[in-house]
Amino acid sequence: MMFETNMAEPSSPTAEPDFIVGATAAGAAQVNSPTSGAPENLRQQTTRGGVISIVAQAGKFAVRTGSMVILARLLAPDDFGLVGMVTAFTGFLALFKDAGLCMATVQRDHVTEEQMATLFWVNMAVGVALAMLTVVLAPLLASFYHEPRLTWVTVALAVGFIFSGASSQHQALLQRNMRFGALAIVEMISLVLTTAVSVGMAFAGMKYWALVGMATGLSALNAVGLWVAANWIPGRPRLRSGVRSMLQYGGTITVNSVVAYLMYNAEKVLLGRFWGAVTLGVYGRAYQLINLPTDNLNTVLGFVAFPALSRVQGDPERLRKYFLEGYGLFLSLVMPITVACALFSVDIVRVLLGPKWNEAANIFRLLSPTILSFAIINPLYWLMLAQGQAVRSLKIALMIAPIVILGYVIGLRHGPEGVALGYSTAMMVVVIPSVLWAKHGTLITGVDILRATLRPFVCVIAGVVAVWAASQMLGHIGPVFLRLVVSNIILFGVYVLCLLFVMGQKERYFQLVRDSGLGSFRKK
Repeated sequence: MMFETNMAEPSSPTAEPDFIVGATAAGAAQVNSPTSGAPENLRQQTTRGGVISIVAQAGKFAVRTGSMVILARLLAPDDFGLVGMVTAFTGFLALFKDAGLCMATVQRDHVTEEQMATLFWVNMAVGVALAMLTVVLAPLLASFYHEPRLTWVTVALAVGFIFSGASSQHQALLQRNMRFGALAIVEMISLVLTTAVSVGMAFAGMKYWALVGMATGLSALNAVGLWVAANWIPGRPRLRSGVRSMLQYGGTITVNSVVAYLMYNAEKVLLGRFWGAVTLGVYGRAYQLINLPTDNLNTVLGFVAFPALSRVQGDPERLRKYFLEGYGLFLSLVMPITVACALFSVDIVRVLLGPKWNEAANIFRLLSPTILSFAIINPLYWLMLAQGQAVRSLKIALMIAPIVILGYVIGLRHGPEGVALGYSTAMMVVVIPSVLWAKHGTLITGVDILRATLRPFVCVIAGVVAVWAASQMLGHIGPVFLRLVVSNIILFGVYVLCLLFVMGQKERYFQLVRDSGLGSFRKK
């Protein structure tokens, strides 16, 4: 079961995992040391890591949203559609670029220098092989879409595989040692620089090459930053370094990723093939926009929760406690975002994409239920992988895939709106069976999941009622941006007040502030 929604988009044509990574030489030295069990300050480390990651993701969200706003006005739907055709292919190949070995390194209690070095060279070989395969298949891809411009676009994007392969284990090392501050710096610098280059290329009239430049440049700068931050130079590979079980774990995750990718990108291939580049471009902008906030939150969850849960995998009670704390917090952040997207879809699209993308507004609204569906089931993916249950995750993915693809096929005859509705409906259908299967064998109960979901749900309903009560007043606000801001202030304001005071969550969130170290910072 891999429910990640960071599927291939023009901003990330090789489907680069949205992890932020970085560390120091001290982190590298820890590779040789066993890390059995969980440190006493794991809660504080996790909370601080979560705060740092949220701040970093907020910065990334701002940069990506800004770039999307600018590029949507500088480029045509055809430009996004062309690159989207390639990313559906390169994103699939990218699932194999680290062979799941990054997560295998993070999940293990003990990792040696020899194992890390061996896995590095495996990742490097896979990256080079994928780049060569992409170049060879570029003409075939152009022929499939009847679009000759795709040949050189595909060749250019192939370079990203080499950079990704060269930095996967550095990323794993830094995530494993929870050096979140340096990781955020690496990611932000890479993103800001490549965004600036992409916008400059768009201004210069380079059209779809601006999107290609962003993707390739991001992979290159990330690789350089990770090497510098990790301060680790891999040694020679060793055949008997004890990596066989790690390769098996990573292989299962890779197969899981393949199933998930086919599941969540089949509609893009179908729309591109039967409805053309323009239709795919419109659907792709709505898809990317709906995933922007939750992709960032999912990244924070996976980046921080996975290593933390891995450290307590041998303590069922502590595992349950840590998971439910993070799960409740995650749902409380995502639920109002889901409702805001559904309620204010037209204004959101007009403000962020501009008037020429009005057609994307209804697609955006129809996709909004997927935000909540993924929010409920994605955290359970990290829980299973932290416990080494990659096989169960794969079985759940195989259960979900035909249902989701059937939703696409049923809706395809009605165009992008039909596909969006079919996608959302299928995801809502699979939520309950996925949750029940994923939590099986843990101390987590269905009541725990229901309780974590019910609190933010009640509060967001209160926010919706407040927006409805103020709808007549909101309708008289002329500027779209101002109306959107006021509407969200009402929704989120009522929601937060209800959550903190009516639901009695005030002390819980204050404790998170204290654990993060922000409270002591304020005192100073």
